[in-house]
Amino acid sequence: MTADVVPETAQTYDCRQAFADELIALATQDERIVAVCNDSVGSSNLVRFRELFPDRLINVGIAEQDLVGVGAGLAIGGFVPFVSAAGPFLTGRATEQIKTDAAYNGLPVVLCGQSPGLAYGELGPTHHSIEDLSWMRAIADLAVAVPADPEQTRAAVRWAAAHDGPTYLRIPRFKVPSVTPRDAPFEPGRSIQLTSGGDVTVMAVGTMVSRALAAAETLRAEGVGVRVLNMTFVEPLDVEAVLRAARETRGIVTVEEATTTGGLGAAVAGIVAQKHPVPMRILGVKREFAPTGSAAFLLEYFGLTADGIVSAVRDLVADDRHGGAHEHG
Repeated sequence: MTADVVPETAQTYDCRQAFADELIALATQDERIVAVCNDSVGSSNLVRFRELFPDRLINVGIAEQDLVGVGAGLAIGGFVPFVSAAGPFLTGRATEQIKTDAAYNGLPVVLCGQSPGLAYGELGPTHHSIEDLSWMRAIADLAVAVPADPEQTRAAVRWAAAHDGPTYLRIPRFKVPSVTPRDAPFEPGRSIQLTSGGDVTVMAVGTMVSRALAAAETLRAEGVGVRVLNMTFVEPLDVEAVLRAARETRGIVTVEEATTTGGLGAAVAGIVAQKHPVPMRILGVKREFAPTGSAAFLLEYFGLTADGIVSAVRDLVADDRHGGAHEHG
């Protein structure tokens, strides 16, 4: 499925608002929908939900392990809990409860990691949620989804509410343009192809998808055809799309607002290395504690920009032309 490249001047939207609106819409129709938070009613955009459903919002305070445990208990009781907290604290403090209480028991707990990646900027590494994709995709039977825009955020909320098992949703803080084609699927293990190209495939998730599209536009003017894939689900991954990219293009660039040690890039590399080796570039946060600075500064610092993606693609193409022995089939 393809879509036009979104121009840099496109209007941008807050995915957290889309999350809150869709949750309210679901709760209006289904009394099983409840919200659980850790003293984060405002930052989770749950103020309106609390006003409409005061008996269906549970605030456990700053106690993330209890947060997930309470969510699991509600799921056992027949509710559909949306467990919402800032990404670094939900995943960093409650990994054991996510693994044991939710995933091991196969409970329909929706874990909502708010403001992930580098969104908290100046608050520093303690507040950066860059390890969450690595941690969460390592847990068996836990779906890990990263919506790229408000349309996908709403679809993710609907899908997770109906999913018979646990889900981790990454809800972006950065405002992003709409990039999802109308009627695009939202299914585990299924990506969305946004542009066609036979030279390099760029696989992106979340806030990086619009940047990948901008990079593809720049490269198109240079005669480099870039296939942009919105991977959406880091787990389960669209294995077939990865293998098609490996067979049909010179190489793969992955880009994520997360550490490079275990998220999207590592997942793609694991498949490519075993099934169809091709050159790769893995863009993300290096295995280091980030310097203090604004979110915009940090994205630039780690090359998580359209220009950074363009540079990675150029580098891959140059290597392929100067001795890369990759055959396309």
